Amino acid sequence: MKNRRWRTKLGTGLLALLLAAGIPAGAYAAPADLNWVEGTGQTVPVGDNLAELKLGSDYVFLNGKDSQTFQKENGGTPSGTEIGSVFPKAEDQAWALFFEYEEPGHIADDEKDEIDAKALLKSYKDGTKEANEGKTEENKLYVDGWESEPKYDDKLHNLTWSILGHSGSNEKLVNYNVRLLTREGYISAVLVSDPEHLATSRQEMEAKVLNNFSVKAGQRYEDFDKSTDKMSKFGLTGLILGGAGLAVAKKVGLLALLLVGLKKFGVLIVVAVGWAWRFIRGKKKKPAEQPAGLSPEQLQQARPVDESPLAEPVQRAENGGAEAGSLQRMEQTEQTEQAEGMEQRLEKQEGPAASDGQPGGTTLPGSRSTTPPGSGA
Repeated sequence: MKNRRWRTKLGTGLLALLLAAGIPAGAYAAPADLNWVEGTGQTVPVGDNLAELKLGSDYVFLNGKDSQTFQKENGGTPSGTEIGSVFPKAEDQAWALFFEYEEPGHIADDEKDEIDAKALLKSYKDGTKEANEGKTEENKLYVDGWESEPKYDDKLHNLTWSILGHSGSNEKLVNYNVRLLTREGYISAVLVSDPEHLATSRQEMEAKVLNNFSVKAGQRYEDFDKSTDKMSKFGLTGLILGGAGLAVAKKVGLLALLLVGLKKFGVLIVVAVGWAWRFIRGKKKKPAEQPAGLSPEQLQQARPVDESPLAEPVQRAENGGAEAGSLQRMEQTEQTEQAEGMEQRLEKQEGPAASDGQPGGTTLPGSRSTTPPGSGA
């Protein structure tokens, strides 16, 4: 019963958010479709014999295939190189970390002492200015400067940097990047968070996730064998500029790079990630903040179904002059029916407990676990 309640609240809660924002219900992937792995301190594989992560009890994990499905079915655009993703369970956090892997060849780090931050920033600004041409103001992006200049750790073989920018509507943007070099390529850690909470999100992500992430023996940077392994055509500078060097960077600039997190699955889903765990745990100790971009009416629709006006019948218009209001209520009725249909489908998916083959530990609903997170069972 608790497991069913978990699914129902998560499913209808996310569905309500999507409907409120005008995203078709058919674009939503129910939680039961994904193999969520709840952290218990176990080690989970990331990629194909590539890396591993010790998953703490405060987080949940999706493998590469499910990470792509999560994005695609929720209106996002996966890169196709995802190998895993991590989400916090805490009610007051709304961030996600995606791991991606590309194999262009072994990337030499002989430029580690020659990274020209000033020249790189100019390239970003020039490229973004060119990319803005012909765009409406609200679709333009601007580079303001480094939030943190490129830094290479030659012991860990990782490269980090972050850039400050703003949109045409003066919304602050932060593009945070981590590249972990491997034997024949690199792993990207893509942090998705709103700028206001980026600093705290990054601090937790680095301390609790990246510090517990490791490349497996045989795939590490130092395992490179020049007699058999190929070399990349670009170095650290090219990696900072998007993996293809200065020429391409001047054409696309920061436009694609700044949006990599936002296009990952959209701001709405970042909101949904945080709200999902509030629904799961059934806690409403204090009113949640209104997600950016949602009106008070939409916010009401996005509340858990057991508290939401979505469950209330639509009142008929008392006079024929209220056509607009009547149409709006008809739309709400349709949303209610879709939400209720999702709830019924989620309940029908309830089945006997079984192992889903995920490595170690408990799995979340959708992978046939009998121990839902936060249930205390």
